[in-house]
Amino acid sequence: MEAINQFLAEHPTISSWGKLGINLVIAVVICFFLLKLEKKIAKQWVSKFDGINARFTEKVIRFVIIFIAAMWVIMSNDITKSFGSSLFQGTAVLAAIAGFAAKPVLSDMLCGFMLSATKPFNIGDRIEMEDGTAGIVQDITIRHVVLKGIDTLKYVVPNSEMNAMRITNLSHHTKTRSIHFRFSVGLYSDVEQVKKLIADAIKSSPFTVPRSGGDYSPVYFIRYLSNGLEMAVTVYYAPESPTEVVKDDVNCRVNTALNAARIEIPYDYMTVVMNNGQPEDFEATPT
Repeated sequence: MEAINQFLAEHPTISSWGKLGINLVIAVVICFFLLKLEKKIAKQWVSKFDGINARFTEKVIRFVIIFIAAMWVIMSNDITKSFGSSLFQGTAVLAAIAGFAAKPVLSDMLCGFMLSATKPFNIGDRIEMEDGTAGIVQDITIRHVVLKGIDTLKYVVPNSEMNAMRITNLSHHTKTRSIHFRFSVGLYSDVEQVKKLIADAIKSSPFTVPRSGGDYSPVYFIRYLSNGLEMAVTVYYAPESPTEVVKDDVNCRVNTALNAARIEIPYDYMTVVMNNGQPEDFEATPT
């Protein structure tokens, strides 16, 4: 034992590396048990208060535990402490680079706090983003929100982008979800007949449900188009029904009903004027 102590005294660098290794092992063990304990407590907490607040707080606590453990290892040893000081304090360029690299991370963390506080959506809500990304909110971390799309598709959206974009929540503070449909028919169609056909098609779907008042949403004649009439209706459905399946079923049923009643569905087409077998002029003509 005396020989080992003498050897370490004669080689202080080896002694410092040994202390660093011991501190690292201690930090890993303590961090492991703290994370296990945190996971056990968070599992009960999240099961009782399953929302973005609980999920985000859980991720923040895990990050703080790991961060404190890492900082303790670095600051408890002369080798790592001097290395950190020389790296970040001695070189202004590297410090600036580190600050620039950390800017997106800090932005995502701050936006995560804002999303957790304002709650524009919650776990299990179906949302549609301004860029067309849509899915069910599955999880939130300190850096991103996880959206579950159709089949196995998942979207990982940074908190900063989620906070900056306009979001359409299809199930905000309601037990059901809703989709807004728009259908175009010919200019000379019987409006009342079209309304009834669309309403009956929606009611016949096994996925649709009445709205909170007990009735299905009425069909509206919204506006005139350049080549037809635009009808609109809001369809309600249960959260367990996939949105894409509901859209497919309703669109197919409405399309079948309109075709069976010989209701014109307008579309754009092009008239080509030929001169001696050669194209001379092109004119887009609406129906």
